Amino acid sequence: MEYESVTHTTSDRRLDRLPSGSDVSVTVHRYVGGPGPAIYVQGAQHGIELNGPAALRRLHERLVDADIAGTVVVVPVVNPLAFDHRSYMTPAEYDVMNPNLNRVWPGDDGGSLQERLVARLWDLVGDADAAIDLHTGTADMLEHVRYREGEPEAETLAEAFETEYLIVDDETPADDEFSGTFRTAAARADIPAITVELANSRTVTHSAIDTGVAGVENVLRELGILPDDPARPPNQTRLRNDGATIRAEDSGLFELQPDLSVGDHLSPGETLGTVYSPSTFERLQTVTTDDGGVAYSLAREAVVVAGERIAGVATLV
Repeated sequence: MEYESVTHTTSDRRLDRLPSGSDVSVTVHRYVGGPGPAIYVQGAQHGIELNGPAALRRLHERLVDADIAGTVVVVPVVNPLAFDHRSYMTPAEYDVMNPNLNRVWPGDDGGSLQERLVARLWDLVGDADAAIDLHTGTADMLEHVRYREGEPEAETLAEAFETEYLIVDDETPADDEFSGTFRTAAARADIPAITVELANSRTVTHSAIDTGVAGVENVLRELGILPDDPARPPNQTRLRNDGATIRAEDSGLFELQPDLSVGDHLSPGETLGTVYSPSTFERLQTVTTDDGGVAYSLAREAVVVAGERIAGVATLV
């Protein structure tokens, strides 16, 4: 590797046009050093996930004064429509068929608005040797990195990010629901990619930012883009995403058992909480686990709609 001082440039990439004539565009940062690999990093596919862009701002402050080998391409806010509306998904008024940007990768030049936006973003991804997709979970979700089984290069990147928990997804998605995710599209293009779930949507959280900056930097070291050897993480807990997704059977108010937290090991048939009618006080559902495992996400004192996820449970690898 040949390390040289970074040349940093920014550009506005036009993705499409709204009915008013206003452009939908994203800001693209490029950090270029000596000859070496290229990595693509993005944040805020979902508009309330703020700690990805916040971490990338801190990373920018470090990269502009660094010597690197290769190229780092960063799109801090990949979904400006959802971000500006402070919404998890893109408002349906823009694309009623595909409100979730993370279900339409690699896009379609002749498709719906979101598919067209993604197709123009995908041009940036296709030249990369690796990719990082920064997301943010709820306060009651374990910080973790996800990678697909059977992808050793992606597994190495996931380990290098240094979160305590890693979640392994099936090599082939079980259904079509996740076939359009960024990570799935990258895998089909032979680009090693990881999905990072930092903490606390809707809130800029310094601990989550620190995790994001340290993790991306260590991945850059793993790839040889930054000098020095990557830090080797302590023991990491691997979870397999084959546990049950526990959903509300009826709409109501969910009350979690007060002694339960993410990271807890759950037994088969363990009670997680209760869904009540807030108006009649009727008990609608006693929420229990099926096969047990580790709780990596939990709803807490939440209004739930029938079919909504209450808990994510994964099994130890």
